[in-house]
Amino acid sequence: MTSDGLKNVVLTESEMSFLDGDKGELVYKGYDINELAYKVRFEEIFHLFWEDGFPTQKQFDETCGVLAKNRPVNDEVKEIAKKLADADMHPMAALRTLISSLAAYDPDSEVSPLDVEANYRKAERIAAKMVTLIAAFDRYRRGLDAVEPDPELSHAGNFLYMLNGERPSEEAEEIFDTCLVLHADHGFNASTFAARVTASTLSDVHSTITSAIGALKGLIHGGANSEVMKMLLEIDERGIDPVDYVKEKLAAGEVIMGFGHAVYNTIDPRSPYLREMCKKLGEEKDELKWYEYSTAIEDFMEEEKGIRCNVDFYSASVYYLLGIPIDLYTTIFAASRVVGWLGHVMEQYDENTLIRPRAKYVGPQNQKLVPMEERG
Repeated sequence: MTSDGLKNVVLTESEMSFLDGDKGELVYKGYDINELAYKVRFEEIFHLFWEDGFPTQKQFDETCGVLAKNRPVNDEVKEIAKKLADADMHPMAALRTLISSLAAYDPDSEVSPLDVEANYRKAERIAAKMVTLIAAFDRYRRGLDAVEPDPELSHAGNFLYMLNGERPSEEAEEIFDTCLVLHADHGFNASTFAARVTASTLSDVHSTITSAIGALKGLIHGGANSEVMKMLLEIDERGIDPVDYVKEKLAAGEVIMGFGHAVYNTIDPRSPYLREMCKKLGEEKDELKWYEYSTAIEDFMEEEKGIRCNVDFYSASVYYLLGIPIDLYTTIFAASRVVGWLGHVMEQYDENTLIRPRAKYVGPQNQKLVPMEERG
């Protein structure tokens, strides 16, 4: 029996997250996403996924302290980031390389992946430093110096601060924090599966996250939000009605990015929050047109095609309004999802079995070798 892309194949058990595609539900460790959005900080998700429960105030403060201690990046890795920026490398390719390079300076790098405490120390360093690396890479390619992280700011606030060089508004920080919460985990998606496959070989933690980033870089996994924003910018530049633009693209046989999902048959439960944030930021910045373009497209696609938007659709304009460069969007996805990836990696190590599926052979049979001198 075969299944295209392993669709609906149950590989193993997990306590991380649950999706119901028919009901449009997303659950983290038993908590519906609607219970969490706007109500918990991203630092609390670290504790939920890695320590199995939401933190007390003391535990929350400890998590914030651990992240603050681990966010700074050493000069050697910064030099690598500068070289990648000078080479005009794609941000996701740069992030993949930078996460791999962190292993060279991690004191626990080659400690056995069966050492649970060492794995968590590595996880803390990787997740904390990821936002620093993304922001530094972007500033270097703009000819600017990297901004050092501020231990007084949240994880979300630090990213916006290190990227833009100024402290974000309280509202911008809260919105970005919610974005990170919404993207933190999503079942056995391609990048999570890639991380778990690598972990199942008992490779190191840095290799698992490098594998995940490689999978997330793909256009039909993590790259869709960048394409959505490019579409909105083209609509604005051409001065064309958004619905006419979509009709034009569909008539040409093109896909409208940000719609449809491999699991959800109804609304993606994260989308309404991102739509709300898009409107809120648009009103604050007097740039409501991105929200208006997006809602027009969403209404048309739902009414005429019966297709609902996914998490990528509104996250595009939210990130744009937060001043994040378009080609960094997928790295933001990674900076959030790394917490889920690492939780899955720890889960895989805990009761490991090598992931080794089979492929049904459909190639030629009973071939006979022809000597080289007789080959035409």
